[in-house]
Amino acid sequence: MANTSCETNNSNDRLTDLPDNRIITVQGLRKKYASEPYSGISKANLFIEKGKIVAIVGESGSGKSTLLKLIYGLISPDEGRIYFRNEPIMPPEKKLIPGHDSMKMVTQDFSLNIYAKAYDNVASMLSNTNLKLKSEKTIKTLNLLGIGHLAERRVIDLSGGEQQRVAIAKAIITEPEVLLMDEPFSQVDTLLKSQLRADIRRLAYELGITIILVSHDPVDGLSLADELIILKRGEVVETGTPKQLYNQPKNIYTARLLADCNVLSSQDAHKLGINTKSSSVAIYLDQVQLKPGERSITFTLCDAFFKGICEELLLEKEGVKLRALNFDMGFYKIGELIPVSIESFKEFN
Repeated sequence: MANTSCETNNSNDRLTDLPDNRIITVQGLRKKYASEPYSGISKANLFIEKGKIVAIVGESGSGKSTLLKLIYGLISPDEGRIYFRNEPIMPPEKKLIPGHDSMKMVTQDFSLNIYAKAYDNVASMLSNTNLKLKSEKTIKTLNLLGIGHLAERRVIDLSGGEQQRVAIAKAIITEPEVLLMDEPFSQVDTLLKSQLRADIRRLAYELGITIILVSHDPVDGLSLADELIILKRGEVVETGTPKQLYNQPKNIYTARLLADCNVLSSQDAHKLGINTKSSSVAIYLDQVQLKPGERSITFTLCDAFFKGICEELLLEKEGVKLRALNFDMGFYKIGELIPVSIESFKEFN
């Protein structure tokens, strides 16, 4: 994903010279809300390829849900255009029913009839012209999401995770080309998140559907998405694969968002013997090694926090605080002096 260079045919506002694998194109998109200075979207340019799972990631209020609604056609941009393939997506004031016909959106409230059965919620999206086919397709879709056994249960009697699956089944039964999901894991227990992520990835590949999701949790994007869109205060900071953005972020905001890292000013970095001309340095926790070496520095252990398979240590030297992971839990005591070697770091201006 990057700034698009496709040209517009002004006679009918269609895109020309569009690559075959591109399904969504965003050009010069802007949407601001007067009540909040940093709300909405500011001049976004990007594209999304067919069959990809794309996660829109950013801190709270960065414009993630706004971008999702703009792509679907639920709200109108102040400037710019959005295209499905090479055709412009019509804003809500130009459609009787807002939303693009080739897309479906799963919202945070699921939009389900909570007093109806799971089966009826999903089946309601199909016509009654062929009742046998309607029944077969509904059961098949429920089974695809692993909830076929819940077909006769009322939605109100299902857990949040089960309701989420019903909402997804309802969205995909009409075979849309694009599925948009707003915070799909917000009502799912931690234990069930991994399974739902795996199911969403399987759906994308088995059905050939393009999935665009919004998440406040960077783990969702790193573990699930093929591509990430990083938003900050309505601006697209950078785009790329999870591995690219995690290992080689161009912006310190991206590093802090995707990785649990130490961020030091150049002044503090110099205190630790890190020679940098950049304004700030990011040190991932796994880059802090608790071992002596030629360039090791002695820190004082201020505190330790249990994190399951390891503990997080809070270290301090000359007013500079550093966090590190220790898998030999209980080995160090508060106040103890610990040799620390910083294996590598990332520089940002």
